[in-house]
Formats: sequence, structure tokens, C-alpha cells
Amino acid sequence: MSENCNQSCSSCAEDCAERKEKKNDFLEKPHEMSRIKKVIGVISGKGGVGKSLVTSMLAVTMNRMGYHTAILDADVTGPSIPKAFGVSEKVTGSEFGLFPVKSKTGIDLMSINLLLEKETDPVVWRGPIIAGTVKQFWTDVIWRDVDFMFIDMPPGTGDVPLTVFQSMAVDGIVVVTSPQELVSMIVSKAVKMAELMNIPIIGLVENMSYFKCPDCGKEHKIFGDSHIDEIAGKHGLKVLAKLPIDPRISAACDQGMIEHFEGDWLDPVAKILEEKLG
Repeated sequence: MSENCNQSCSSCAEDCAERKEKKNDFLEKPHEMSRIKKVIGVISGKGGVGKSLVTSMLAVTMNRMGYHTAILDADVTGPSIPKAFGVSEKVTGSEFGLFPVKSKTGIDLMSINLLLEKETDPVVWRGPIIAGTVKQFWTDVIWRDVDFMFIDMPPGTGDVPLTVFQSMAVDGIVVVTSPQELVSMIVSKAVKMAELMNIPIIGLVENMSYFKCPDCGKEHKIFGDSHIDEIAGKHGLKVLAKLPIDPRISAACDQGMIEHFEGDWLDPVAKILEEKLG
């Protein structure tokens, strides 16, 4: 116990022996008919670094390895998962709960855009409502025999990431970043939040790390020198992968064909997930 302890365990991250309130008191059970083995959160400190792309590619990669994967799209105000998978059908349900939509290769998807009448309708809700909706994706949706669920979280350290960390049994997180120095500083905030919430950090993935010229094969650092190794060393973390700027990836997402894109950059990450959490 800290000498400065004020006995307010609910607002404290310390895991001391005298703790009066367990940190998992807020955990919500998934739907009673759900079967979810492992839950991986994918986070970033800011938007536009490719978090949803990494989420999609991880789910696809693990699916190709024979695991039943799922994506819970927690980025309610900026959902992009259905677009990447080319899914437009709406969620169905029964008296027991809601059923996620299956992608072409059998990946289970749940996103607010699969509930809206039009996918272009904006979600103009305040933070607590958005966080409550994400929680319902966990408690009211029937996730059947999922080996790995990936949660695509909105950027930053606000209501939704806090809700996910506090109310869902997250086994670990992957932090996505890009080479810019400003982004590196913001990533440190996301890493520190995870550490504060006592969530295991599997490692870092850097997107838009370089561009490889198709003519000469030379790699160009469009956004300057990377700082990811420096961040990883500072926090004792592992750099899991570095993804290039590749127009084919963007084209695959725009065409809803991410499941058919052939890229092996995240294969080492999938192996780590399999070894650590499988």
C-alpha cells in the first residue's frame, strides 16, 4: 500500500495486497450463448494510422491459419470494417440475441454500420451512449465458437477504450502507430493507458513504415525516420511488424476485398498470438 493511499480503490491502478475492490469488478459477461476463447484489442493513439487495416488483416491472417476469427468494431463514429470486407447486409437476431454478419470466408463481424438503415448515416451520439453500444456488442451479440476476437477500437484514450478495458475480458492489445514523431508521442499515451489498466501489451505494429519502389526495389521513408524501436525500448515492448505503403492494400479495402489480399507482413504477429494465447 502506498503511504499516500486515500483508500479509494476504485480510482487506483495499484495492485496491492490491501486492495478492497478488485479491478475486474466492472467486467461484463458475454452473451450466455457466446463462446469466445481469446480477445485482442487493437488500439492507436490517434486516427489515420491504419488501425482498422491492421485489425482486418490480423483477423484474415488468423482465419487462414484455421482459426475462427471475429471482429467487434468498437469505432462507432468511424466504422470501416464492413467496407473493407465488402459486407453490406444487416444484422439479424432472434429472441435470444443478435447474430454477427459473416464475411465471405466466415469471419464474424459486428459494426454499427450493419445496424444503420444507410451506411452513410452519421452516428451523432454522446460518449456514454457510444460506450454503452459497444458494451452491447459484447453482451447482446451471440458469438459462436470464436477462437480469436479482434476489437477495433477508436483512436485515443477516451470513453470507448476505457469501457472495453474495464468491462471486457481483453487478453492483450496490439498498438498501431506510424513513423511520424508526433504520432510516437501520442502512442506513448496509449501504451501508458494500457499499463495503467493492467492490460498486457503484445507489441507494436508500425504502418506506412516505408514505400518500396516497384521499379528499383529501393525503400523510401515517406514519413521520415521511424521512432517505433525507440518507443518499444522505452516501454520494454516488441516491434511485431512494419507495414509498407502499398496502393494494393488501399485498393483491396476500397473494393471490399481485404480477405483476398496476399500480404504476409503480419504472419509473424499471428504466430506470436498463436504461441502466447492459443
